[in-house]
Amino acid sequence: MKKPANFFLIALIIVFLASCGEKKTQKTENTANSPAIHTLVFIDKTASVDVSKPFVAQKYQQALNSIIEENVRKSGDKFEIYYIHENTAKGRCLSLTCRTEMEDTEGVNATDLEAIKTNYDLSIRKERSFVSKQALARLNAENTSESNRETNILASLPVIAKASESGAIVKVYYLSDMVESVKSGRDFQIKPPKDNSEAESWAKADADKYKDLALNGPDISMILPFEATSSIKENNPTITYYWTKLFENLGVMSVQEM
Repeated sequence: MKKPANFFLIALIIVFLASCGEKKTQKTENTANSPAIHTLVFIDKTASVDVSKPFVAQKYQQALNSIIEENVRKSGDKFEIYYIHENTAKGRCLSLTCRTEMEDTEGVNATDLEAIKTNYDLSIRKERSFVSKQALARLNAENTSESNRETNILASLPVIAKASESGAIVKVYYLSDMVESVKSGRDFQIKPPKDNSEAESWAKADADKYKDLALNGPDISMILPFEATSSIKENNPTITYYWTKLFENLGVMSVQEM
């Protein structure tokens, strides 16, 4: 029986659409053409945060490994660690740039695609492992100098603004209790905000001092060293509310507490 001509036309259309769909999927999954990610991790190295405690050590080690897995993806991705202490602005202790090339796989046949993915997986695993090893060494390092007596978190803002100048996607992580404690400024150890209203008022006033900084909307995460059973005295919600409002006043759209 002779098949109608439109049968072959329909078949050709189906094959064409399937081919387009496959190419689109390959392009979507590929990170080769995506913007670079600049990761900034601020680790609290003051007396109020003890990373040797089992809960804190486990939480922060897992956090670092997850951050590296998510953000170190291809050549140009940058990973930096700064210590939070009395001299946070000068506290950079690690700066690494990914070298693994992720090739554009659009239109590549199945055999070549498999080879590209295999080479990429091997290379990126080695890089992530190296970055993780270096990051954990910085996490576990002790700070016995006098710089551990003050916690200058606000000094991280110019660092974020500087990172934003490159045009990369900036992701910021604070491994800290977020208790600002500066002799010449805010000292939440002595005087934390009494309620959310005061926290918001202080945040607006402090943000005004940094209004000339262009943070360009980075993603910010505060990873606190507290267990779910911690008391309000230890994990004061008005302090993290202050930081959320401060970042919002500086144009940051994504602020999360973990």
